[in-house]
Order: sequence, then structure tokens, then C-alpha cells
Amino acid sequence: MTTHVADCSVTNCSFNDHTHCNAEAITVGGMTDHASCATFIDTGIRGGLPKVLAGVGACQRTECTHNDHLMCQAPEVHVGPGPDNADCLTYSHT
Repeated sequence: MTTHVADCSVTNCSFNDHTHCNAEAITVGGMTDHASCATFIDTGIRGGLPKVLAGVGACQRTECTHNDHLMCQAPEVHVGPGPDNADCLTYSHT
């Protein structure tokens, strides 16, 4: 069971479908004290699945309170603009 990506306000991502992510799964990456959506792609070409089903496949932010063995345990994830083009807004540093 993966954590659901509830919404994404990064409209220039190829996987964004009217504020919803239609990638099969996203990877959360980034730097210390910062989490970004590593699945973000800005190509101008629409991608993804015909249905909105995105979940968090893996989370590389081991210092996040929601991370358990590289899996996100948050009830849901919100993605939006931040220091990177697409950030995990649910990220919470321990």
C-alpha cells in the first residue's frame, strides 16, 4: 500500500492532470531539510496514466517523520512549488 498523492499544484509537470498527479508512483528526493518530487518532468509532453492513481513509490528523505524504511507513511502527500520546481509539501523534518 503506497501513500496517495492527494494533489499537485505544479502545473508545468508532464504528469499533472488538472492539479492531480497521474504518474503511477513518485519518488521523493531532495537535499537535507528539503524534499522534492524527483518524478517532476517539464517537457511540454503529457505523460502518465489515463487515471489519477499516483502514490509515493519511494522516499529518500530518511529524516522525514513520515519515512519508515524508505516508504512514506503519511496519510496523503501534497506536491507543490518550493525551492525546487516540485516539492513534497508534506515533508516534516524529525
